[in-house]
Amino acid sequence: MSRQTAIDTVTSYFDKGAFQNDLAALVAYPTESQNPEAAPELMRYLEEVVQPRLTALGVTTEIIANPDPRGGPLLIGERREGDDRPTVLTYGHGDVIRAQEGMWREGLAPFDLVEEGDRLYGRGTADNKGQHLINIAALEAVLAARGKLGFNLRVIIEMSEEVGSSGLADVFHSYKDRLTADVLIASDGPRLQPEVPTVFMGSRGGVSFDLVLTLREGAHHSGNWGGLLADPATIMAHALATIVDRRGQIQIAEWRPDSLTDDIRAALHGLPVAGGEGPSVDVDWGEESLTPAERVYGWNSFAVLAMTSGVPEAPVNAISDTARATCQLRYVVGTEPEDILPALRRHLDAHGFEAIEIRPHDRGFFAATRLDPKHPWVRFVTSSIEETAGQPPHVLPNLAGSLPNDSFVDILGLPTVWVPHSYRGCSQHAPNEHVLKSLSRDALRVMAGLFWDIGEGGTPKA
Repeated sequence: MSRQTAIDTVTSYFDKGAFQNDLAALVAYPTESQNPEAAPELMRYLEEVVQPRLTALGVTTEIIANPDPRGGPLLIGERREGDDRPTVLTYGHGDVIRAQEGMWREGLAPFDLVEEGDRLYGRGTADNKGQHLINIAALEAVLAARGKLGFNLRVIIEMSEEVGSSGLADVFHSYKDRLTADVLIASDGPRLQPEVPTVFMGSRGGVSFDLVLTLREGAHHSGNWGGLLADPATIMAHALATIVDRRGQIQIAEWRPDSLTDDIRAALHGLPVAGGEGPSVDVDWGEESLTPAERVYGWNSFAVLAMTSGVPEAPVNAISDTARATCQLRYVVGTEPEDILPALRRHLDAHGFEAIEIRPHDRGFFAATRLDPKHPWVRFVTSSIEETAGQPPHVLPNLAGSLPNDSFVDILGLPTVWVPHSYRGCSQHAPNEHVLKSLSRDALRVMAGLFWDIGEGGTPKA
């Protein structure tokens, strides 16, 4: 009975091929929460895969109908070992984005696990089936080695994360007494580098919306009307140019956060954002006074996701009647969420663009969260990871993307520590999604060591 026994147990689980076989079984469920026709698969995943495995772990489970009709079912569970033991809440989501059938590389299919070298391809391998499978397997290894976890465990698995975690906050309010804990330890998102573990304690929030300018009914011949009719695309382009400058620096004062403190700068200093797979970083893009790491983890970013005017796929000689830009602001703590769109309205009006309409998107987005990198639970987790990995992890105050971390922070009042098991080149939310076998093996070992250490005592007090 030792820490190394638990690590060796989970290493053997991977080396004998059991992890790969189990992941293949999870990937085979087409749990597309964005596809209404796949709704039965969401329940099947919980009933046929997650529930039996957690039950074998000694977790009492219940599947809950989502109070939001847009969302899928949720599973909550608990294994209790004693009132004097710390309680860990862990989380995962079993839903995936649309499969994008027909867009994957030849030889690949979204719901078949395919091995090629160090890669395991399949929808959900990285986001998030592989990640919560790693954590469950690590818990199983600790239980097998010690005969007990040494702490109380609470679990929530949702099936609606890819549609904005519809209903999750409502469930947290209704079942708060069954979800309270000392800490959330969960996994989603990527490591900064595949070979170095990463820890992050929150995420950027996001708001998406359309800017729409309609000047008249129908398009009109550019020869007859050019120079007489205003062009909505040109006006829209000028409006966008007032929101950010030519290098993407935000020009709306209310969208410039006040939370990039010296402590956050110190935490971000030296963290890698370039290298590895993916596009090259444009070092001359974004806030000029900030480092690349500060721009993506400590600042807000505005993006135009799509633009249309006229018929792009079949242009004609006509001045369009309307223009639309689909936009998004990713924002950090220190930005007032309720004032993001009102501030934009004031800004457009002040620059003479009163005719441009702002249409918020119905899809919910998560609010920004961040935990102090010096928090005792962060130090505990990073110390454990360093012992197992033989190197300190990268520590981020928050992820650049978005997660439903706000529900854990604002409703349950938890410190939140995320240990991701993917990497930035995994093609998450795209065709050819995959995980790395080497990273998965390392993550299993890291999590077995972490769960072992929590059971040993010496954890931070609430």
